Amino acid sequence: MSSTDRVLVLGGIRSGKSRLAETLLGDLSGDLRYVATGAPADRDPEWAARVDAHRGRRGERWQTVESADVAGVLSGADPVPTLVDDVGGWLTAAYDGRGWAGDVSPDIESLVAAVDRYPAPLVLVSPEVGLTLVPATASGRLFADALGTANQRLAAVCERVLLVVAGVPVRIKGA
Repeated sequence: MSSTDRVLVLGGIRSGKSRLAETLLGDLSGDLRYVATGAPADRDPEWAARVDAHRGRRGERWQTVESADVAGVLSGADPVPTLVDDVGGWLTAAYDGRGWAGDVSPDIESLVAAVDRYPAPLVLVSPEVGLTLVPATASGRLFADALGTANQRLAAVCERVLLVVAGVPVRIKGA
């Protein structure tokens, strides 16, 4: 990766997108930051096992920051190579803060602006929602539509976009 390369890694659940994202930054020297946007793992044993598996893959060079304020982390932190995992968890937190009503467009634009300005290597992991059924519930459609918009906006400011299918990365944009 170059000193300011931004990569968006898309894929389905258990596609291998997080593992690939970790390898994109793992070859760089120095400290690395992992921004975990998911819910705390203190009440769900299965979720805790998933979180532990992610932590177990990363070495001591990785500083973990648990925060749904990704734009704040990227704007206020030291510019070290950073992995954000994942945009879907971030969006869930944005909607949770609004009671699953209201417009998250300002949140998306704030995130996109922070990503566009970030002066160090950055990898974003996000679920690809365009390959599944249209959700049957209003909240599901709200989430899918907003995540699709967020993914499109992030892809526009990233130099590379990869789609991971069955553990195999497919280049969508960039070299």
